[in-house]
Amino acid sequence: MAVEHGANALGLVSEMPSGPGVIPEELIADIAASVPKSVATFLLTSKRKPEEIVNQVRRCGTNTVQLCDSIEGTLEELRSALPDIRIVQVVHVREESSVDEAVAASRSVDFVLLDSGNPALEVKELGGTGRTHDWSLSRRIVDLAQCPVYLAGGLNPLNVASAIDAVRPYGIDLCSGVRTEGALDGSKLSDFFANI
Repeated sequence: MAVEHGANALGLVSEMPSGPGVIPEELIADIAASVPKSVATFLLTSKRKPEEIVNQVRRCGTNTVQLCDSIEGTLEELRSALPDIRIVQVVHVREESSVDEAVAASRSVDFVLLDSGNPALEVKELGGTGRTHDWSLSRRIVDLAQCPVYLAGGLNPLNVASAIDAVRPYGIDLCSGVRTEGALDGSKLSDFFANI
């Protein structure tokens, strides 16, 4: 459904401490193997150890890994072990220091993705919160980053055009804003892409 509406990438959500859209690794692998080659497949992972991330990417067969939390180790370890896999680092934009964090990450990854979670909570929020964040901080990150930047966090059919105008991201990422009762909603997807 997402591809039919115009998505050029699919986020396939593996085990997370919270948030919507989690599916089993077996289904992630099935989807990654079945979509057109022109559609990128992002494995969203909450794993933090490079070895665990590498093994998960290999099991799932995606062409991109989205790190929803900070890793224990270095991004260079991942890059070395997964040379043909694009790496996306999520930065949860919560305060001014998020700008420095995102710019630093941009030196070591293929993309940075700006979201509105809170990894400091007892039960980490690593995405799918439905909340927006300070888009002026995101715009500064877009201007300073050394790689392309995706915008996420509370995007929906009603605010996506304003978000694009304010931030000017390379791309956008969405989840909860196009769901109804936990399921992807074709009508909301249609409105979302029309407003892009």
